[in-house]
Amino acid sequence: MTVSRRTLLGTGLALTATAAAGAPGQAQNFPTKPIRWIAPFAAGGNYDLTSRLVGEAMSRNLGQQVIVDNRPGAGGLVGAEAAASAPADGYTVVMGSFSVLFVSPYLAGKPSLVPQFAPISLLSTVPMILVGKPDGRFADIRAVLAEAKAKPGTVSIGHAGNGTTNHIAILRLEVNESVKFNIIPYKGSGPGLNDLMAGQIDLYMDQLTTSLPQIRAGKLKGMLAMSPERVAQLPDMPSLTDIGSKPFDGGTTAGLLARVETPRPILATLNGSVVTALKEPAVATKLAELGAVPRPSTMEEFAAYMKDQEVGVSALVKSGLLKPE
Repeated sequence: MTVSRRTLLGTGLALTATAAAGAPGQAQNFPTKPIRWIAPFAAGGNYDLTSRLVGEAMSRNLGQQVIVDNRPGAGGLVGAEAAASAPADGYTVVMGSFSVLFVSPYLAGKPSLVPQFAPISLLSTVPMILVGKPDGRFADIRAVLAEAKAKPGTVSIGHAGNGTTNHIAILRLEVNESVKFNIIPYKGSGPGLNDLMAGQIDLYMDQLTTSLPQIRAGKLKGMLAMSPERVAQLPDMPSLTDIGSKPFDGGTTAGLLARVETPRPILATLNGSVVTALKEPAVATKLAELGAVPRPSTMEEFAAYMKDQEVGVSALVKSGLLKPE
């Protein structure tokens, strides 16, 4: 599959398109029945936990049940395709990201799904961090980058699977620092972290949620926050800004979306419900316990975030670092 620059730049534009007006009565009465929330990853993970937490709060403020429907597979592609084929009436929504809607289809040789969805609101960000062993061969991130620059391909970094935000964060660090790593994909963080602690790889790119307990137990060491700012839970770990690297948001940020043809008044109702849910103290506290940062937003702010992600990923595609499998 060949992706042109025009194709990439066009993907984000559909997010700001005006949804169909729809029948006034339909929008005014929405919702009159339960809403299906598709979580495109398996139960127990970050997407599932966030979906259930926010969905429960939305059920209370909408007066209708929000039912989480797990549709895992192909890096989120299975669930996203299910949402894209549902009626554009607001009764099916999907938790997704640029990775789910563009990167996963691209790696599978399929067209982008970004133009098929309208943004409702961002939900949360789970910071991405680079971790190593406390007794590993690198004292800090500067030693890692120096080695990767002097001896390309000799520093091994694992991630949770091709096309994941973990993988994308490594590739963006490679581009920004003009280095080459030995990148090793795993089927999830569990096997990758086990290999790291066994000394089979040098480093691992992981969500804060998974690695934080191991760092606190002294089994892992935080090397770098893949963000402009430091991570609050690990204030001594440097950020991209701290090491003089071009900053970007490498965290796992996801939001809620619906079919692009969904009437805008319905999208607005859903946005208000999500924002209200994320601002509930109990919801915000629980997300913080999971290592996530709540991100209530307008529809326009979500669209702008997707455009920013598009710029970073387009550079990886044009460089040949990210290509269909």
